[in-house]
Amino acid sequence: MIKGLHHNAYRCRDSGETRTFYEDFLGLRLVSAFEIDPVVAGQGARALHTFFQMDDGSCLAFFEVPGVPFDFKNQNPLDLHIALGVEPDTFEKMLQKAQREGREVRGPVDHGFVRSIYFRDPNGYVIELTASTGKHGEMLDPAISKPHEALERWQAEKAQ
Repeated sequence: MIKGLHHNAYRCRDSGETRTFYEDFLGLRLVSAFEIDPVVAGQGARALHTFFQMDDGSCLAFFEVPGVPFDFKNQNPLDLHIALGVEPDTFEKMLQKAQREGREVRGPVDHGFVRSIYFRDPNGYVIELTASTGKHGEMLDPAISKPHEALERWQAEKAQ
């Protein structure tokens, strides 16, 4: 049985500026940084792998691979984003912190079950911070949200 998320890994342009965003701005702790052997990486180039830990022990991880091209696209939030849960007071503090620092921030957006704010990290990835509105449990309770029925309805309507 799958126990939980260990880490999600992404490429980054620069490990230092990535650390500044994830550790200094978001407050995630840098818990590991190590070089990947070029043979293991399969790129013929050195790579640095960094891990930023969240309260539940899972991590966001990044690979910097100098000299190996990677197309950092300006992602639409519906294509790719990293959503991180925070307490409502942290949500407000992060919104104020972003505004004080002059960071681009979209939101707050009320999705009904969570409120969200969106940032871009130095690599262009969309980072969403979410705070529960009190309806989060209902939305993620399959007995209430009936996800299989919603999916079947979606598939049927899409086919028309």
